[in-house]
Amino acid sequence: MLDAIIILSFIIAGAGIGFYSLELLPISVQQQVTNEDALRSIVGVFGAVIGGAIGLSFQITYRRLETKVREMPVDVLLTRAIGLVAGLLIANLMLAPLFLLPIPEDFAFIKPLVAVLGSFISAFSGISLADTHGRSFLRIINPNTVESMLVAEGTLKPSITKVLDTSCIIDGRIEALLETGFLEGQILVPQFVLQELQQLADGAKDLKRVRGRRGLEILNRIRESYPERIIINSTDYEDTPTVDAKLVRFAQDINGTLLTNDYNLSKVASVQKVPVLNVNDLVNAVRPSYLPGDNIDIKILKEGKEASQGIGYLEDGTMVVVEEGSPFVGAEVRVVVTSALQTSAGRMIFAKTQASALA
Repeated sequence: MLDAIIILSFIIAGAGIGFYSLELLPISVQQQVTNEDALRSIVGVFGAVIGGAIGLSFQITYRRLETKVREMPVDVLLTRAIGLVAGLLIANLMLAPLFLLPIPEDFAFIKPLVAVLGSFISAFSGISLADTHGRSFLRIINPNTVESMLVAEGTLKPSITKVLDTSCIIDGRIEALLETGFLEGQILVPQFVLQELQQLADGAKDLKRVRGRRGLEILNRIRESYPERIIINSTDYEDTPTVDAKLVRFAQDINGTLLTNDYNLSKVASVQKVPVLNVNDLVNAVRPSYLPGDNIDIKILKEGKEASQGIGYLEDGTMVVVEEGSPFVGAEVRVVVTSALQTSAGRMIFAKTQASALA
């Protein structure tokens, strides 16, 4: 019923505007009209059609917004409402002196224009701040909640906001981490990271263009799957030249954790006391650990750098260097692990063929 009322209201409004719009025409044009009633009817019909189309679009937008609000958590809805009201109040306080300024009549339109733009910007800023610091604000308002008491006691630690790096988006494993639920908290994607992805996607080199498009596709998928957790943040630092430096500075400013798989960036961030979650470290941590003496069945794919060495790979991509394995290139053999080397950049396993180990 409400949908029909909305569309009918726009149709009536459009018809009325079209019917009475002839009065806005210059008098010289009105005098040339021979049948004013017929022209009013035709313009009124066109206005009703246009009003119906606008009403239908408004009704669809209204229903989508209603569905989104219903699915929105209560705490997010409350903090956004508070942020919206606070932003509008600040805008009114800041813009009040503007209406006291003496402005010529020819430029009188500036006052309402600045008022509308200022209110819109302040309201949007209030909502953005509410998304970033909403939960902390609710804990200040109601410090007696169970969550707040546990946080105050140190029993429960609030989840730290993560800052997503460009390389981590392109890598794609962030999507799997979100699906498994091991990655908690809100994830911010700074605007300069999004710009870097767009520059890669528009690049002249094929490899960079493919990487950029892959990153944008992955980012769109995780934003659609987790709209309340993946937030695009508009913060930028014009005085900071590189994206890596901006990421470290942004993580410092919000006391967040940098989420990356870039080895060099993780080391630079660690030097500057910024917490880092390196996806490669996580992958290495959950890989099966092989101890000296363990047996592995592996296919030797190529010869190694040293004489008689053979090179193979496990299913997870770990390189296995097999001593005296060059004669078995192209064949699958059982090898015995002698040692393993594991770092943030990757892992290598050293082994011998079972025959040479028993000899």
